Amino acid sequence: MVAELSGHGHKLYDLLEVAGLARSSYYYALAHPQQPTRVQLRPKVVQIFSRTPNGCGHRQVAMCLRAEEGVRIADKTVLKMMRQMGLRCGIRRERVYHRYNSYKGSVGQSFENIIGRNFTATGPWQKLGTDVTEFKLSFGKAYLAPVYDFASKEIVAYSISMCPNLVQQQEMLQVLVEAKPEGVKPVLHSDMGWQYQHETYIRTLADNGLSRVCHVKATVSITVLLSRFSGTLRMSSSVGRTGRLLRVSKPTLMPILRIGTQQGAR
Repeated sequence: MVAELSGHGHKLYDLLEVAGLARSSYYYALAHPQQPTRVQLRPKVVQIFSRTPNGCGHRQVAMCLRAEEGVRIADKTVLKMMRQMGLRCGIRRERVYHRYNSYKGSVGQSFENIIGRNFTATGPWQKLGTDVTEFKLSFGKAYLAPVYDFASKEIVAYSISMCPNLVQQQEMLQVLVEAKPEGVKPVLHSDMGWQYQHETYIRTLADNGLSRVCHVKATVSITVLLSRFSGTLRMSSSVGRTGRLLRVSKPTLMPILRIGTQQGAR
């Protein structure tokens, strides 16, 4: 555009200033015009891509190019070519592992989020947060339900279970009620997981002077605030020095997570 307008009597200095382009960048672009990547291979890429109804990914296209044409080409080069050509694979590879998600829709009573994103507290036992964290281990999965104090940065209550059910939440609430100082009325923040909408969970909070607020599903606020603790604990309890998953037995799992829970938030 700048080169075309400069040939119609407009000053190059004014055009570059309006376009926000440096003079050196302009002349470099004139001397090095962009060229399509590996033009001679494009018909073959289209042929390989058209072999299946939904197309195929750039890695498979690159593999076929190497095997059939004998060319030396990187996977990312093929990906760049396919993007330039507008070729996109319609097949989504299904993930083998799905992380735990407690959201099951509106299955019970929900509450207004009066906290919003203001998690600042002037003292302990004012604003608390809870969530369920999944630990993928060699023998299966374990679930940690901590209660985090936004002021003291401590885990004031927690429950560890092999199943993220309501029994785990009842155990966590029992520990929380026993640890709660007399006279305080904290606000407990959570997402909209099915556990937090359950009648038993809500009634237990109301009977013990705890106010509840909930955020939208998959809330990032509470997750981010708890991610440092849960991520560190997950790495220290389930991953070894080599980065591989430790062969932790079920009897030894609970003490490891309890020690990490008591020390990880400090």
